[in-house]
Amino acid sequence: MAYAQTSPFSLDTQSDQEIEQQGDAAGAQQLAWLTAQSSAVTGGSKSHLLVLRFMLVNIIAFGLLGAAYQQGLVERALVADKTYLSVAIFIVFVAGLIVCARRIWETSRDLEQISTFDPLRQSHATSYIASLRGRAGDSRSLLASSLRMKLTHRIAVVRNVANALVLLGLIGTVVGFIIALSGVDPEQASDVSAITPMVSTLIEGMSTALYTTLVGAILNVWLMINYQLLASGTVKLITALVEFGESNGRA
Repeated sequence: MAYAQTSPFSLDTQSDQEIEQQGDAAGAQQLAWLTAQSSAVTGGSKSHLLVLRFMLVNIIAFGLLGAAYQQGLVERALVADKTYLSVAIFIVFVAGLIVCARRIWETSRDLEQISTFDPLRQSHATSYIASLRGRAGDSRSLLASSLRMKLTHRIAVVRNVANALVLLGLIGTVVGFIIALSGVDPEQASDVSAITPMVSTLIEGMSTALYTTLVGAILNVWLMINYQLLASGTVKLITALVEFGESNGRA
């Protein structure tokens, strides 16, 4: 009777191949599940809506600024403010607006990465999910709190710049009053020839005080509107990340 010759290692080799195929299939199923869960969390939301709102708000604001320039209001403020504090306030505002635009773009990008989740692409979602692996409920809550603090701290600089605009306006108010009072000499109040220079200095100082306060207040409102857009987008991002992470943890 003839017996088929078989290698003593054939069974082990076949077993290793089957285990590898099963591992690949399980990995593919896990990736597919994560992608499906990300779509369920975001609900197909338009992640770039945040950027569109930011652009709309600032297009309207710059349009109003252009109209004020055409009416000569901007030039009047620049001429009246001899200290150029209004220019400094505007420069600080532009810096804050640039930072806000960057943060809004980053938040919109992170929201998009959740809606089109790819486990192989580095993002806040993949990092957060990886940090949740094998952790208990209390530890997961601490990670969620840490995530909220991290993302909230990321946008705090915009709020601080907006508050600094008001403070700079108040500094301009104080400087304007100092300029106005520096030209007043009670001993020369009876001298008619000295009244004109005192009145001129008083008007110059009051103009500086009023215009710097006005510029600081207007630019503060402008930047705070953008900050509120950024804050709402950050809340959506935190909610999406936490919900996605908890759904993945329960799998």
